[in-house]
Order: sequence, then C-alpha cells, then structure tokens
Amino acid sequence: MMKRLRITVEGIAYDVTVEDLDSPAAPAPAPKVAAAPQSRPAMAAATPAAAPAAPAAPGAVGSPLAGTVVSIEVAVGQVVKSGETLLVLEAMKMNTTVGAPRDGTVTAINVAAGATVTEGQALVTLS
Repeated sequence: MMKRLRITVEGIAYDVTVEDLDSPAAPAPAPKVAAAPQSRPAMAAATPAAAPAAPAAPGAVGSPLAGTVVSIEVAVGQVVKSGETLLVLEAMKMNTTVGAPRDGTVTAINVAAGATVTEGQALVTLS
C-alpha cells in the first residue's frame, strides 16, 4: 500500500510517497491514464518545497550544504590560495571543510562560529 505524506524538517516541507511494507500484499492497481499532465509524479523522490539560494555577491563562496559553522580559519585581509581551508561546517555529525575556490584576498566573513547556514548561503567573500 502506498501512502503520500508531507514531512517538515527545519521549516522545509517535503512531499514524499512511501510504501507500507507491513500491510498485506494487495494486487497492484491498474495504471490510470491522465487527461491532463499532473503537477508532480506519483513516485516523486523527497524534494524541498523551496530551492536553496545562490551566493549573491561576486566573489562570494557559497555553502555546499546546510549545517552549522564549527570554526572560521581565515581573517579579513588574509591572502588565500585555491583549496586553502576557509572554514569548517558540521552537518549530521560530520565536519566538512570549505576551501577557497580560487586564489584571492578575504574581503568579508559573512557568518560566525556557531551560526546555522543554508545550502548556497554566502559564507566568505573573496576579491
């Protein structure tokens, strides 16, 4: 038996379809022919209701995932090389190092240690 559910995690709603494995097996229903296209597929994967924002400013380094800032490893005015660690994020009890995408100078740090960030949020700005 298939069930459609809406799950909300940290304020983001997800529409999901799940199969109840404990219910007695029933014959699969015959496929239906839709007269008009449906707004979402019947077996859609969990997708967020809102898309993550992209970094707005030129030179902004966006967060690769939603999480919490553990530490900031650079300071404003510091010259960094491509790949050098800018900060560390924690998500699902795992630390992720965010490196500089290119050589540059740190012109702004847009977050503080302990802050919760969303995917795509501008963390650091490089010139």
